[in-house]
Amino acid sequence: MGKDVSLDFQFKSAIDKVWVALTDSNTLAKWMLFPQNDFKPIVGHKFQFRTEPNQWWDGIVNCEVLEVGEPHRLSYTWVSGVENTTVTWTLKQDAEGTTHVHLDQTGFKEEQAFSGALYGWQSMANQLEKVLAD
Repeated sequence: MGKDVSLDFQFKSAIDKVWVALTDSNTLAKWMLFPQNDFKPIVGHKFQFRTEPNQWWDGIVNCEVLEVGEPHRLSYTWVSGVENTTVTWTLKQDAEGTTHVHLDQTGFKEEQAFSGALYGWQSMANQLEKVLAD
């Protein structure tokens, strides 16, 4: 299949604040659908996003940091079930102070995982907007 998620978001927050929300373990836990993680923005760091398991899934995403280009680019693997994808965040701040965030998640094998990711990232971006507003 080889479908990719590609989404754009705008946040009325400085790029440094958005960067912290994407790279600080405690802040990630506030907006992601995964209340537990051991993320560190260090290339080569292996980490997990964890949530409550259900009958279809163990609730664990295994990841490894691939790229850290503070505050403009962050990339990590996202491995769950048969899916082995790559998540890449690209950030740019405009003259008015709005941070434009582009998200790519590439390499999906199954339609259900692609659809779930598309829905999940949009939902999490709404939560991220609330976290940034605090």
